[in-house]
Amino acid sequence: MVLARGGGQSPIRQDIGPAVGETDPMAAIIPVASGVYRIPTLGDFINTLVLVDDDGSVILVDTGTKRASRRIVAGLAAIGKHPADVQKVILTHAHSDHAGSAADLVRRSGLSGVGVHKDDANYVASGEAPPMNREMILGRIFGRLRVGGFDPVPVSEQFDDGQVIDLAGGVSLHHTPGHTPGHISLRHEPTGVLFTGDAIWNMTGRMGWPVAAFCSSAQLNEQSAHVLGELDYRVAVFTHGPHIHDNAREAVRGFLRRKEA
Repeated sequence: MVLARGGGQSPIRQDIGPAVGETDPMAAIIPVASGVYRIPTLGDFINTLVLVDDDGSVILVDTGTKRASRRIVAGLAAIGKHPADVQKVILTHAHSDHAGSAADLVRRSGLSGVGVHKDDANYVASGEAPPMNREMILGRIFGRLRVGGFDPVPVSEQFDDGQVIDLAGGVSLHHTPGHTPGHISLRHEPTGVLFTGDAIWNMTGRMGWPVAAFCSSAQLNEQSAHVLGELDYRVAVFTHGPHIHDNAREAVRGFLRRKEA
């Protein structure tokens, strides 16, 4: 069944939850700021960021797991958008819970590929996760099992630290390596919304580091994440966990200070 909206029917299935919700992790899409949304593709556990430009075009940041396409398409439909409106897909890094649906969404959108930092580009193009932390038993086990692969995705754009994308009013890219060699965090310039990617998690509404075994270098991740305390933003969105709408910069800085103590 589908949910009726207005005089017609919406393509959003009832098992996805309400079309647009303020904080409901089962909503198809959640507004964050003007022209900024997050799509909970697995509840709050895995989010996709959506940026809508004044001309109606869309940027997607991260694409969830391989099965996330349906929820992403439904989230776009809830705000009157279609994959054909997507002008760019950006990946924060080459892990399967971020790049899992990238190949499918690139195909649906008619794009030539995705954008990713140059240090993760080869991994995305080959559909392989970067090496995990081999100093930890779990990292060595997953490394031998080649856990974390995904469908290869063409890379149409390779990013550098500090680059600003001239779409959706401007999106600045900040290299925060450690979780992977080419991990990036992003800041939407017009709204002051930060997207941490996996540099910092906010699972169960409590900030923390990503699982160390899944990092290429957990130590480098913790060092580079301090860049996020220096940026200017009002709202913080996380791939993993609900966003922080009020005093986000102070909350992130507080987390970083506590971890230094």
